[in-house]
Amino acid sequence: MFSVACNLAVRAFGVIESRLSIVLFHRVLAAPDPMLPNEPDTVLFTQQMKWLQRGFNLLPLRQALTRLRSGNLPVGAVCVTFDDGYRDNADHALPILSQLGIPATFFVTTRYLDGGLMWNDRIIEAARYWATTAIDMARYGLEPATFDGGRAAAADQLLARIKYLPYDQREAVATDLFQRSGAQTTQLMMNEDDIRRLHRSGMEIGGHTVSHPILCTIGLEQARTEIAANKSHLEAIIGSSIETFAFPNGRPHQDYDARHVAVVRDCGYRQALTTAAGTATAGTSAWQLPRFTPWDRSQAKYLARMLQNYFRAPVVVSESVDADTR
Repeated sequence: MFSVACNLAVRAFGVIESRLSIVLFHRVLAAPDPMLPNEPDTVLFTQQMKWLQRGFNLLPLRQALTRLRSGNLPVGAVCVTFDDGYRDNADHALPILSQLGIPATFFVTTRYLDGGLMWNDRIIEAARYWATTAIDMARYGLEPATFDGGRAAAADQLLARIKYLPYDQREAVATDLFQRSGAQTTQLMMNEDDIRRLHRSGMEIGGHTVSHPILCTIGLEQARTEIAANKSHLEAIIGSSIETFAFPNGRPHQDYDARHVAVVRDCGYRQALTTAAGTATAGTSAWQLPRFTPWDRSQAKYLARMLQNYFRAPVVVSESVDADTR
């Protein structure tokens, strides 16, 4: 069990401080999808949750952070989180979590509720339906993507080339590729009733911007609007305040910087999560809490990766911001 291994490792490495692991998911599929090889289906997700349940202390995020700060966090404390707001979070993940009694926090992007498609899903669906053996990207000034390694690999090529384009350009390219492919519009994201269902079930709802931009690629005032409007919309949906934010994409320095940490704080959030690997201690900034995803599909490897991550210090950005940059 993790708690036993963790205690042995604590003695071996001389680490005595409490540490909080936060794991990140995006989707739980009804069945395996070759275009989404890293996303668990309901069978694998159920197994992963049972692995966590057997070896860890699973806590609601708010409670875990309170206990971390007060110094009474149990060994092997873990929180489960989801990003983006996919409909399968409510349809597939929620029943499994509820049956097992596992709390989770869902960070929701609001622009795509009720039938929208995020930019990355437009790219994936375009690669799924593309009729030829290569996708010509010359009109965008980009290298073509080929299907030599399969459609999922082609989608990965496209995602990597498009992700850090300026926001408006990324949106335009994703939409154009989706339309050129002949892909059919599908409802992948939650609606407002799904969010309320999660909230009524005792799950925490968190902010994740309006349209999931990489904050470093947009202006600061646009970033402020993205963060604040998303918070207001979600609070209106559930009729309650939300206090936790997750940075889109979430890599320190590359995707957000100190200015964005300050904006999140100014918008009334009490804490924020990144995608930097590692665990949080009492000394970790509340505005840059680390998360990671153990992708392994066997219990032994899954728990080993959790233990490996347990002693990793997360990368953070300096939170010092000059007044004239805010």
